Amino acid sequence: MSKVGKLFFILCLVGVGAHALAATSLPSVEPSEVGISAERLERITQTFQRKIDEGSLPGVVINIARQGKLVYEKSLGWQDAEAKIPMTTESIFRIYSMTKPIVSVAAMTLVESGHLSLLDPIDKYIPAFSDMSVGIETQDELGEPTLVYEKAVRKITVQDLLRHTSGLTYQRLGKQNLIKNEYAKANIFSQHWRLEDFANTLATMPLVNQPGTTWEYGHSTDILGRVVEVASGMTLDRYIQKTILDPLGMNDTSFGVPKEKHDRVADHMVDYVTGKKMTLIDVKEPMVFLAGGHGLSSTAGDYLRFCQMMLNGGELEGVRLLSPKTVRYMSSNHIHDGISKGVFYIPGPGYGFGLGFATRSENGQSVWPGTAGEYFWAGYAGTYFWIDPEEELVVSYMSQDPYRRMEHRVLLRNVVYQALEE
Repeated sequence: MSKVGKLFFILCLVGVGAHALAATSLPSVEPSEVGISAERLERITQTFQRKIDEGSLPGVVINIARQGKLVYEKSLGWQDAEAKIPMTTESIFRIYSMTKPIVSVAAMTLVESGHLSLLDPIDKYIPAFSDMSVGIETQDELGEPTLVYEKAVRKITVQDLLRHTSGLTYQRLGKQNLIKNEYAKANIFSQHWRLEDFANTLATMPLVNQPGTTWEYGHSTDILGRVVEVASGMTLDRYIQKTILDPLGMNDTSFGVPKEKHDRVADHMVDYVTGKKMTLIDVKEPMVFLAGGHGLSSTAGDYLRFCQMMLNGGELEGVRLLSPKTVRYMSSNHIHDGISKGVFYIPGPGYGFGLGFATRSENGQSVWPGTAGEYFWAGYAGTYFWIDPEEELVVSYMSQDPYRRMEHRVLLRNVVYQALEE
């Protein structure tokens, strides 16, 4: 099949067309109609307004839906703390790693259409990954740290990219080592790469673990984005636009923010501890690096629609992106007993990891409330979401505050779940 024919086939599958300009909000109801206390919902407002008044949080937008109905939509604080521009529900945020679930869904649309398989070795799409080695840090005869190389026992698969068992890492996350030094020398963290060149360069770097053996958070989803490009015959931004953003009416989600929307970007945030401005990706300049791991910007309302689609089993307002079976598969745990959780397991106690999402295995263990079967992910700059199928609940939280993000996520969990009455 030609690339044009392949594209037409894929777009027909996801129902692009009349739905591309769908409304960006879910229908709203009184909270009591879906078993939520309106009075207790106000504790969310009070809690986060208090944090803003204390100066520990610039501003937030929070959207909550239950049974497909919007019950809470609130903007608090500042969109631009320096210029004193108030936050609005239309404010646009850098969502960083909340890009990953969207790119993971994009990959699974290709699996469903027969253009990709989780068993595929990624060198089928990126030949530079055909001969990988694992770096092992040891000491030379003078006692100095050095790297020795061990051939990868097997190839990295598409499933490895989706569940973060590829052996790829992040240069700036966790304890520094000689492998991460190699990343630094290659300037892997630069935001000026073209995705194809980035993938080919990363393929020259040693892996930190044998593929399929260890959960390691890193550039897996960036490489998955390149796989999506090759398998679809389209650039990552265009494929996501046609298969996810347009069908779901996510009209304010994109790689980079167009000029006419610059006045809506949450910006000029200040670290309350040091008083210094936060250094975040400049989304007002044309984005060269289509990073599947961190490149998108979005609104709370847009992301809520994505979450609702997943809660609905892959469908929203008559547009189906995935089958219910695929959604259940993605939100199930893929980290079995033969896979180590490594030294920096971000999902935390009580959670496994599926295909693009951390997924809860039991009600206890975690430091925050939730329900077995619930799944979530978050972004570096403070954004967060979760999807709770048993409670028919989705929550989208947007802020640009990387310094106290974990504290605020736990607070959000506490005040959301306490509002449920049935």
